[in-house]
Amino acid sequence: MRAIDLNADLGETVDGVPTGDDEAMFAVISSASIACGGHAGDAASMSAAVERASRTGVATGAHPSYVDRANFGRTAMDVDAGTLHGQVGAQLLALRYAGADIRFVKPHGALYHAAGADPRIARAVARAVAGLAEALGRPVPILGLGPAIEAASAEAGLPFHREAFLDRGYRPDGTLVPRGEPGDILHDPRAAAERAVRLVAEGTVVAADGSIVRVDAASLCLHGDSPAAIDMARAVRAALDAEGIAVEAPW
Repeated sequence: MRAIDLNADLGETVDGVPTGDDEAMFAVISSASIACGGHAGDAASMSAAVERASRTGVATGAHPSYVDRANFGRTAMDVDAGTLHGQVGAQLLALRYAGADIRFVKPHGALYHAAGADPRIARAVARAVAGLAEALGRPVPILGLGPAIEAASAEAGLPFHREAFLDRGYRPDGTLVPRGEPGDILHDPRAAAERAVRLVAEGTVVAADGSIVRVDAASLCLHGDSPAAIDMARAVRAALDAEGIAVEAPW
């Protein structure tokens, strides 16, 4: 049977208010990337997410960010490598302190994109994850996109898993359309469901300009804070189930 991981970014509370319906999302995904204080989330939201993950059988991952709650971690920041290493490490520790059995780490927002392209930033992130892996006594994979973070993961002796996005637009070169530009977000649950099946069956995605892009991914992502998140997640899960594609975590 074919299988794929379906992940969502969850636990993203702002001033104690959830940005989405986490309970509904946990019912259909196999992995959850939990905000751990950098861009969103707090001790209470992390503990609640850990409890939901345990109850629903969903794998828990950490979702560290630049420390930038004002911009939800979506603005590029000039942070030296030593400081960034410490910030990411502190966020991983916070989620672990909340009781999480951290099975993977996926950077958030601007840090995700910077780590994919900038070796200096990628190494800082990978060093922090390697520290977590050493503390746990087992490998901790990094989930991401881009050559820099893939190379840094290998240098640090960490498994790396490529990700594809079901609700974001793609450029012809395989990168994501930046937020705020035309075609950046997909809003149609049916289109997301069709993309999910195509990614598993063919390993391709249709870019914003109509070209076909090769995307080899071990995990498919849906953002939990988008207005159509729940309808999209349910449509994707139903489509995968209908095609006999198992939804399960690889870690």
